[in-house]
Amino acid sequence: MSDFLVQALRYNRWANLQLLDVCSKLSDEQLQLSSPGTYGTIAATWVHLLAAEQRYLRRLVGFEPVISESAAFPGMSTLTEQAAASGARLIDSAGEAAPDGTSPDNDGGGVRNWVVMAQAVHHGNDHRTHICTILGQNGISYGDLDVWAFGVTNDGYTKC
Repeated sequence: MSDFLVQALRYNRWANLQLLDVCSKLSDEQLQLSSPGTYGTIAATWVHLLAAEQRYLRRLVGFEPVISESAAFPGMSTLTEQAAASGARLIDSAGEAAPDGTSPDNDGGGVRNWVVMAQAVHHGNDHRTHICTILGQNGISYGDLDVWAFGVTNDGYTKC
């Protein structure tokens, strides 16, 4: 797969870890905050985001998911460890899974690997936005998580 995809996946991992760091400082009560129009609580959103990321990896490379929406909340440190691991594994899988190859879907059919990869990045962005909405509505700062910030932080370039 292209370097563009690898960089997008690197951004996805970085943004997850940046926001998880913010959320790891929240109280148990704050992790239960929610807002209308978002997935659910901060805790539930993180579990969903990372469980889905691991399911994408199962489709692409046979990774066995550790996080599940049906299990008890594993805690922020476990979520951070799993985000680092699955984020790195997604980056690695960009070189392993053929873009036009297919992985099984829930209906017994298949879906192209490039769709799974694009969904992994989109899904992460979508639910991190939900968490940022909840944090912002409750006056909790979460820093700069956009792709520009990633580029400046990780590649040392200056925005145009």
